[in-house]
Amino acid sequence: MDSTLESASNVYIKRLRTGWMAITGAVVLLVTITIVASTVGSITIPFTDIINILIARILMPDRLSSYPLTETIILLDIRLPRIFMAGLAGAALAISGAAYQGMFRNPLADPYLIGVSQGAALGAVIGFLLPFNMPVIVIPVLAFFGAVLSVLAVFFISRTGRTLPLTTMILGGVAVGAFLASITSYLLIVSNDRLHGIIFWLLGTFALADWDRINLMLPYILAGSSVIILLARPLNVMQLDEEQARQLGINVEAIKLIVIASATLSTAAAVCFCGVIGFAGIIIPHTVRLIFGPDHRLLLPLSLLMGASFLILADTAARTVIMPTEIPIGVITAFIGAPFFLYLLRQKKKAVF
Repeated sequence: MDSTLESASNVYIKRLRTGWMAITGAVVLLVTITIVASTVGSITIPFTDIINILIARILMPDRLSSYPLTETIILLDIRLPRIFMAGLAGAALAISGAAYQGMFRNPLADPYLIGVSQGAALGAVIGFLLPFNMPVIVIPVLAFFGAVLSVLAVFFISRTGRTLPLTTMILGGVAVGAFLASITSYLLIVSNDRLHGIIFWLLGTFALADWDRINLMLPYILAGSSVIILLARPLNVMQLDEEQARQLGINVEAIKLIVIASATLSTAAAVCFCGVIGFAGIIIPHTVRLIFGPDHRLLLPLSLLMGASFLILADTAARTVIMPTEIPIGVITAFIGAPFFLYLLRQKKKAVF
């Protein structure tokens, strides 16, 4: 008996150590990619200049004027806001995708499964087509409310009494998404000269990133992601089936509701400012699951960190591959993600779910 307890304790300590090492490695990777992305662009900024400018900005603002004005403006007002926004969007999409994959017990689930992207797209297109001049912030606001309202519609359509059948919710999401997509398609047909701007937004872009937008995104993504991470244990239990989860003391319907609300909040905050960015919400959590296993206590924080790194890397490629032309971020995520994903599937033949 003592040897069994000791063996179980050793296994737990080993898993804990492995988890902390993986998270530390993901943090180091994120910092490294952020630094590299800060140096790369139409104007290359040396690493030492970046460090000096950041130190001056934080600790000695009066010395900031002693550095080249061009480099300072590019780094603080253009490049860093874009990197931060890409990181936030990637983190939100990846952790929301991981939560949905756990809740639906389906590795093909992503943050857009129940209509977030279609609702956001419709709201944004309406903002683009308003017949009078409006502040730029109107488009992301309409996209955010479109995303939230579409998920609410799916929720109320799917709810049966006090239960929320997941299969019914998926089908409801498909139906509502198709309906909203048809309206969006019609609006695109009649958009005339505004079509190019709409298409570029729909494919995803961080070109309009600034600190004000980041300050608006951050609370929603932080709140949604924090709640999802706190649900790691219930999501682990729900991998069995709903009846067994109830027998183990999990309020399954409440967990579903909280996951949907948190993931929708995070995803809508990302999509409303950055457009519909595909692939990040499905490939990152599934890749992490293939490498590190299905334990959500490790899967969720790693998905968040790796999602941020992935989109920062993808955005760096989008703005530098064919300078000065910028490639929509959705094109890059699919181009980078699909081959790597197929490679991992080839290497890992054992079923995860």
